[in-house]
Amino acid sequence: MTKKKSISASKASLVLFLCQMISALDVPLDSKLLEELSQPPTITQQSPKDYIVDPRENIVIQCEAKGKPPPSFSWTRNGTHFDIDKDAQVTMKPNSGTLVINIMNGGKAEAYEGVYQCTARNERGAAISNNIVIRPSRSPLWTKEKLEPNQVREGDSLVLHCRPPVGLPPPIIFWMDNAFQRLPQSERVSQGLNGDLYFSNVQPEDTREDYICYARFNHTQTIQQKQPISVKVFSMDSLNDTIAANLSDTDVYGARPVTERQPVLLTPTGSTSTKVELRGNVLLLECIAAGLPTPVIRWIKEGGELPANRTFFENFKKTLKIIDVSEADSGNYKCIARNILGSAHHVISVTVKAAPYWITAPRNLVLSPGEDGTLICRANGNPKPSISWLANGVPIAIAPEDPSRKVDGDTIIFSHVQERSSAVYQCNASNEYGYLLANAFVNVLAEPPRILTPANKLYQVIADSPALLDCAYFGSPKPEIEWFKGVKGSILHGSEYIFHDNGTLEIPVAQKDSTGAYTCVARNKLGKIQNEVQLEIKDPTVIIKQPEYKVIQRYGQVSFECIIKHDSTLLPTVIWLKDNDELPDDERFLVGKDNLTIMNVTDKDDGTYTCIVNTTLDSVSASAVLTVVARPNPPFDLELTGQLERSVELSWIPGDENNSPITNFVIEYEDGLHEPGLWHYQTEVPGTQTTVQLKLSPYVNYSFRVIAVNEIGRSQPSEPSEQYLTKSANPDENPSNVQGIGSEPDNLVITWESLKGFQSNGPGLQYKVSWRQKDVDDEWTSVIVANVSKYIVSGTPTFVPYEIKVQALNDLGYAPEPSEVIGHSGEDLPMVAPGNVQVHVINSTLAKVHWDPVPLKTVRGHLQGYKVYYWKVQSLSRRSRRHVEKKILTFKGNKTFGMLPGLEPYSTYKLNVRVANGKGEGPASPDKVFRTPEGVPSSPSFLKITNPTLDSLTLEWGSPTHPNGVLTSYILKFQPINNTHELGPLVEIRIPANESSLILKNLNYSTRYKFYFNAQTSVGSGNQITEEAVTIMDEAMASRQVDIATQGWFIGLMCAVALLILILLIVCFIRRNKGGKYPVKEKEDAHADPEIQPMKEDDGTFGEYSDAEDHKPLKKGSRTPSDRTVKKEDSDDSLVDYGEGVNGQFNEDGSFIGQYSGKKEKEPAEGNESSEAPSPVNAMNSFV
Repeated sequence: MTKKKSISASKASLVLFLCQMISALDVPLDSKLLEELSQPPTITQQSPKDYIVDPRENIVIQCEAKGKPPPSFSWTRNGTHFDIDKDAQVTMKPNSGTLVINIMNGGKAEAYEGVYQCTARNERGAAISNNIVIRPSRSPLWTKEKLEPNQVREGDSLVLHCRPPVGLPPPIIFWMDNAFQRLPQSERVSQGLNGDLYFSNVQPEDTREDYICYARFNHTQTIQQKQPISVKVFSMDSLNDTIAANLSDTDVYGARPVTERQPVLLTPTGSTSTKVELRGNVLLLECIAAGLPTPVIRWIKEGGELPANRTFFENFKKTLKIIDVSEADSGNYKCIARNILGSAHHVISVTVKAAPYWITAPRNLVLSPGEDGTLICRANGNPKPSISWLANGVPIAIAPEDPSRKVDGDTIIFSHVQERSSAVYQCNASNEYGYLLANAFVNVLAEPPRILTPANKLYQVIADSPALLDCAYFGSPKPEIEWFKGVKGSILHGSEYIFHDNGTLEIPVAQKDSTGAYTCVARNKLGKIQNEVQLEIKDPTVIIKQPEYKVIQRYGQVSFECIIKHDSTLLPTVIWLKDNDELPDDERFLVGKDNLTIMNVTDKDDGTYTCIVNTTLDSVSASAVLTVVARPNPPFDLELTGQLERSVELSWIPGDENNSPITNFVIEYEDGLHEPGLWHYQTEVPGTQTTVQLKLSPYVNYSFRVIAVNEIGRSQPSEPSEQYLTKSANPDENPSNVQGIGSEPDNLVITWESLKGFQSNGPGLQYKVSWRQKDVDDEWTSVIVANVSKYIVSGTPTFVPYEIKVQALNDLGYAPEPSEVIGHSGEDLPMVAPGNVQVHVINSTLAKVHWDPVPLKTVRGHLQGYKVYYWKVQSLSRRSRRHVEKKILTFKGNKTFGMLPGLEPYSTYKLNVRVANGKGEGPASPDKVFRTPEGVPSSPSFLKITNPTLDSLTLEWGSPTHPNGVLTSYILKFQPINNTHELGPLVEIRIPANESSLILKNLNYSTRYKFYFNAQTSVGSGNQITEEAVTIMDEAMASRQVDIATQGWFIGLMCAVALLILILLIVCFIRRNKGGKYPVKEKEDAHADPEIQPMKEDDGTFGEYSDAEDHKPLKKGSRTPSDRTVKKEDSDDSLVDYGEGVNGQFNEDGSFIGQYSGKKEKEPAEGNESSEAPSPVNAMNSFV
């Protein structure tokens, strides 16, 4: 047990430390504050770890740091102290740690190669820089070598080696000719990653003597040149001529022609290779192949995909480039070189390692004396890096001991720090591929709160926009920030506010009532301070009437409106733009107060006009387009030529375009024979075309018309052309949407969509309907019917498939052979009920039912699903039987289970299952009986409190409407409410379930009580109802109060008050008759007495608490304001003083602890405050 407690305590301490770390202070970058606070050194600037310098220039090794007091600097070189005073070539910049090594004045850069490290130190600790490796750049010359000319046969491969000198850093390689022109590269000729020039196959045009490799060394800005390389390509024709010139006519000669070759990899060699790359770097893989024709390279990753969005192909797909590689990119990458003769491949096994990288870098800690904190240093890498700690630049193992410090691997835990605990700690994470070094200081400060935001700063915000009120602060320990509104307002809280860690108060949606003074209070154990800012909410600028799209004819007049509504305290400016530029300098443009008018509009006035309204707080704009065009006039002079049986040519003359080009012409036709007066779309042609060849159907009396269309719209139709009647012919098409669905178990109803009149192609339209049973070797049965759309086949078997086709014919013959469709004869009711019906009751309101599916042959139709019929047989908690209402749930498809929701607890149910098809339902399965378990009851049906006496109340109630089980008892809880609405001690009584009334005795007289009442079953308690009632007043006390009211002085005072009110009413009446305004009613409404309580006429009690809503006030006269803030009327204390010890005096919602808030609690609150019933006589006694 002791060990477990120790472990728990350790975990709790760790959680505490982590929380402290998260809440550690950040020091604001406030110059005045930074000048006053002591702070350990922080390295702000340093040279890179690998620092390659130009040997011709001075070496500058940067090391800048900040701290209070300003730090001093020192350096080590190769691990030992570097005394710069002893080296005349080395100086340190004033107020800086940056070293300047004078090379241009006689120094040699090579003499200063080494590893440098800077230390910045003050009285609070020491920070160190990275190890900075200084190396001068090198750009050596090419070694002299004798280059033999390259003589190559056409079609062979060739590699020109560059082999640049080893420089620091490595040079950039490129190939050029004597004219300093880059040599062209292609899929056939390209430069490799090593700088060599590869020829997959050489061609005669590759012959030249100036292949020159250049190496550019960027650090020294120098370019080194290799000696030119000569290449001579022998073609087969020239080689044959050379051989022929040296042989006699009788000799047999001939060189082999250029032969095609399958791919062979020039680089890399072999079938496999390996490559290691570091995480975050760029992975470059290369494959260059020889072959004729030139091979094409393709890349794949074995067992995976190339990473999307990070994969690129370069050098004509010979180089695979993957950026920002990670460990997931490890694997085998295969390059495949292919031409028409074959392929070659190479597998590169890639392993991604990782230099250390941060998971959690240590962060500076600002703590106050006695606080706890942690420094966490977590890094990852491949291999896993080792973590080591230093304190002020010294390994922590040999650093001076600090009893508040404990090192636990990658974490340093600080407990009860003191000012002497201030130090700078270094975390070093390293593996074989590199290291990370981070400084993090622990600064122990004891500072009272400071607010850095200027006092009385004014914030102006547009309504419904976010408002951000700053409260920049600092203190140690970290101050707690609270915001108040108004001079004596309560603490702000709730979802309507967002409190940022930097102290800023955000009102996400500022409203008009957000206007006012806001006070920010910062406090810690060393003190407190407050600052007030002002917030003003302005009405947004709105364009209430925006400019609208306009279409205007040339030389007309157009006006754009831009009517705005804005805050009266903001001065708006209105600017008009055309196409996002200034308006043309033209007197035709008239800018008014709320409009823009353009006179005598021309074509160049086309464009977008924008109204921009600017204030100091917001900007709104609205745009509209002006188009100076019109719809075209209709075409005219329509003419039909070249009339044939199935075609005709239509021509026309276009109408006026009205300044907008015609985009197309729409041709429509009318069938005067079948549908006179109805125009149909025929076709359309481009706006540049004025003739069209139209396809026609037989047996149609055609008329045509043409409509012109431009960007604005369609013209009116042209006048119709002359009529043209085409000759009759066989139908070209058959009816569509052919279906076969039976309406009775022994028939098949075949339906189709009839052809339209012009589709008949001639008179005498009829249909040939054919059918035969599917998968049975039967002949087609056919019948010819008139121009109808349905035929019924009788005497069919029940629900069997049929092949169906419908063919059109007229007096001239048949249409083409129609396609076949599959239909079914009529369905009949299913024959079999589902079997093995099982019910699993999940809870008191939910059950799951299972059944076995019926054989599909017994369905005798399209299976639509299963229906579950279920009904309640009896409620086990009530004897009365109600009308049985069956419920049905349908489960579509071939499902074999379903859920039955909404069951009543503690009831007996029956159910059965039936299968359904398109015809109806099959027989029901045998009824299955199941029961639901008990549940919790509903609330009692009523709670009535009657017969109030001095010390007793009578309670009557009704049993729950839904017992949902066997009631075991009733629970009654009650507590007194005093005249400040505070709740007293809570009393609980358990009442037998067979009781329906109770007399509560030994109560306090003249006291209001609140009651909570609910029923219970064996499962648990149901919902409670609440009620309130008051015991009657003591008769002796009442008589004394009445005696006071009958005193002469009291009567005289009341008469004087009545006389004053009468005089006031007379004065008001006279002033009103004279035209004066005296809003007596408004003032009376504004000062209505919040303590007035309505009396119930039935029992003489005060207005009772309603339980209809959980958040209604206890009584209408609640003393708590509606905004739940406590108003302090007679106090001169500031908000800070009023809120001292806030945790002890305020609830989370800003109200005082113990104050009755007027909300109905889900659980009654306990208290021990005294109770006293308010009464008008008591109020008058208090007044006296």
